[in-house]
Amino acid sequence: MTDALTPLVLIPGMMCDARMWGALPAALYPRQLYHALAVEADSIAAFAAAILKGAPPRFALAGLSLGGIVAMEVVRQAPDRVERLALMDTNPLAETPEAKARRGPQVARVLAGGLASVMRDEMKPNYLANTPHRTAILDLCMEMAMALGPQVFACQSRALASRPDQTATLAAYRDPALVLMGEHDIPCPRDRHDLMHDLMPQSRLVVIAGAGHLPILEKPFETTAALLRWLEE
Repeated sequence: MTDALTPLVLIPGMMCDARMWGALPAALYPRQLYHALAVEADSIAAFAAAILKGAPPRFALAGLSLGGIVAMEVVRQAPDRVERLALMDTNPLAETPEAKARRGPQVARVLAGGLASVMRDEMKPNYLANTPHRTAILDLCMEMAMALGPQVFACQSRALASRPDQTATLAAYRDPALVLMGEHDIPCPRDRHDLMHDLMPQSRLVVIAGAGHLPILEKPFETTAALLRWLEE
């Protein structure tokens, strides 16, 4: 079992900040938390390098969506520093040509002043399941995105478009791992999580019933319980 006070690095999803984690930080007290901040870098490798520069020598690591993609790159760059790994609603594969082709025009619209419309019309509808707090969570997603701004959107989009395949990284990882997803996740469906679980046979696969792409906000009790179990086992 890892020391209960092992530091934890949290990497949020695309156009999200620390608010994405909801009440999780309070549930983890007094564990030392490191919140990865958005940086203006155009590659997943650069995002990961920035996180490693500010992280403790050894740590647990959890990332959701884009955060999970960056977390896999952190493991690739410094596997000996990551004591345990949680990958949530994410994807270990490189960008498909079809998705990559959509990103350029989307970035152009955002840089031309269309961040609010892109988030509202093209991204937010894919995020959440139909839960009682859906509207409030979507409003929070919009607030986080607008606070980060169009340049961060452009950097994150370009980084995602050029992201590497991380299947070999996961196959080589031997420490405790959690693969978690919302049951109704549209951007990162079940087959991606089954693949990650198969690549890391030591991992625990958890599917949060009734949640979409942001289970930490949609089903916070169940998701926090799974994360606490991962940290303690």
